[in-house]
Parts: sequence; C-alpha cells; structure tokens
Amino acid sequence: MAVYTDVSDDELRAFMAAYDLGEVISCKGIAEGVENSNFLLRTERGTFILTLYEKRVAPADLPFFIALMEHLAREGIPCPTPVRARDGEALRQLCGRPAAIVTFLDGMWPRRIQPFHCAGVGGALARFHAAGASFGMTRPNDLSVAGWRRLFEACRARADEVKPGLAEELGAELERLERNWPSDLPRGVIHADLFPDNVFFRGEQVSGLIDFYFACTDFLAYDIAICLNAWCFEPDGAFNVTKARLLLGAYRAVRPLGAAELDALPLFARGSALRFLLTRLYDWLNQPEGALVRPKDPLEYLKKLRFHRDIAGPGAYGL
Repeated sequence: MAVYTDVSDDELRAFMAAYDLGEVISCKGIAEGVENSNFLLRTERGTFILTLYEKRVAPADLPFFIALMEHLAREGIPCPTPVRARDGEALRQLCGRPAAIVTFLDGMWPRRIQPFHCAGVGGALARFHAAGASFGMTRPNDLSVAGWRRLFEACRARADEVKPGLAEELGAELERLERNWPSDLPRGVIHADLFPDNVFFRGEQVSGLIDFYFACTDFLAYDIAICLNAWCFEPDGAFNVTKARLLLGAYRAVRPLGAAELDALPLFARGSALRFLLTRLYDWLNQPEGALVRPKDPLEYLKKLRFHRDIAGPGAYGL
C-alpha cells in the first residue's frame, strides 16, 4: 500500500485550514503507486488527491512538477491541476513532508490493455509533447543514459543472484548504449513514466494523464519508446505489433516523426528497457525488511531489452 506517512485528524485539520475547500468529509489512503503517499480527499467543495512527497522525490524538483501540471491544464491536457491555498502557494508541509492537493480525475486505468488503449495513449502522448513545447522550465533526466552507470554499479555485485550472467549482459548492453546514444534529436518535456496505471480512460477515450513526478527534458522519441515497452507487450512477453502500429500511428497523426527519430526508436527502446530493468533490479536487491510494497520483477524488462536488441529496425514496430 502506497501510504508511507500516516496523517492524523488534527494534522489534516490544521493543514486544510489554509485552503478554501470547506470541511473534510473523508480522507482515505490510496493503495496504488509506489513513490509517494496518496490520499483520496473528499471535502464540501469536491473530491481531490492529497499527496505527501516521500524521500525519492527531491523537494527542489517539486516546483517544476507543479508548474508543468498547471501549464498542461491550461493547454487543454487532461491532468491533475494543483490547488493553491489562500496565500497562493500550491506546495506546503504536512507531517514533515512536502505536500500538495490536486484535482481529481474521473476514469480508470486499463488492467487489460486493448488495441484501442494503445491508440489512445499514442495520441495523448503526442498532444502532451505538443503542449510541452511552450513550457519554459527544464529539468534534466537523471534516469537517462548518463545515470545508468551509477545504477548498474550499485547492482553489479549481486545481479547474478537474480539471474546467472545478468551482470555481464547488462554491462555489455550499457557500454553499447553509452557509445551509440544520440545527441541531436528533437527534445522537450517528456512524461518518462506513462505506464498504463498513469493513464485514465472513460470508455475508449483517454480521460486523464497522471503522475508527472518523473517528467523531465529529454528526447521526445525516448518517451515513445517507454510507451512501446509499457503498452505493447503481452503478459506472456510477446510483442504485439498491432498495438505498436496503432500507438505509433496515433502519435504521428498529431506530431510527425522525422526519419532520424524513427531510426532511433529501437535504440531508445533498448535504453528504456535497461532503465526500468536497472531501477527494478535495485529495488529487488534492496527491499527493506517488512516493506508492504513488493518490488516488480526486473527480468520482465530483460526480455523486452533482448527483443529490441534483436530486431532489424523500426519496421518491427509495424511502421
């Protein structure tokens, strides 16, 4: 359960006194998510999400995330909008943690991904990228190629506990990616974590994008590659080319991709797979005793990495 910090009634009452949201009717912890403590907050004025930012989110990054959500909302992207208190501030302190209230979005994230979900997320991602083009702030991607070496070294000594030979395979893959990573493709604000549990649907239409706490400035095509990995593989590990074709087609209908971006997609997909493999591997090897959140299987992303490494080119994605 993703509630790491308990909030007492007295602490919540004092916190809410700064807002014009009326009396609190209920405040319940939300089990989904692994980074922050989230609560479904109901007041006389409506339903909201209260988030306490835990240790893995750097406080210095929070103004970027808050400003990005406000900008996207103004540009018509369906996303949570920060609620400012009477003093105009969106970020406050609660239980010794940075905290914010954002608006609630209707919809559900897809537990079983259908082709129409992939088309929906492709178009939504392209609109997100287009809206981000006018956003004035930047934030480096600490979990792109420059940060993978540090993660790998933190896991290298014990990687073979998860799978024999894993350390050697990851080391060789990392060297190839470091040598060949592009430097001159279109860049902008990317979501960097647009997994199915971060996209809400009502029927077949996207109703909301959430969880912008990995958002950063990086190659736009890298964000597409993250989605290929997150949305286009079946539970048995097979790649679904129909889903990939729909995702990429819907994206390109909004924002056309240049030839160099298309050529880079397999490399970006390998990099995306390595990024999530390494963070999952680190969490798997460093799970705190008694933790309630079970780490995700890193080997899921080893299979995806091998798929992208073995294809002949972007045509394997249905292009």
